[in-house]
Amino acid sequence: MEIWIAGGAALVVLFLIINMFSLSLKLLWNGICGVVLLWLFNMLGGIFGVTIPIHFATALVAGFFGIPGVIFILLVQLMGH
Repeated sequence: MEIWIAGGAALVVLFLIINMFSLSLKLLWNGICGVVLLWLFNMLGGIFGVTIPIHFATALVAGFFGIPGVIFILLVQLMGH
């Protein structure tokens, strides 16, 4: 009986580790996509004099929310000035 409890606990721990690793890879991928999206926006927006600084928070917002995230960052930046 004890082996079943230990085996079940090991499976639960393994499941949690895999999910945490998967989440970190998803955040990394979203961050990379956000940086690319912000870079493209800055290339086009630089023509009109509108750019967004690229750092950890803006990359994750842009990566997680996509184009609406970039618009949100732009609106927050314009409201601050």
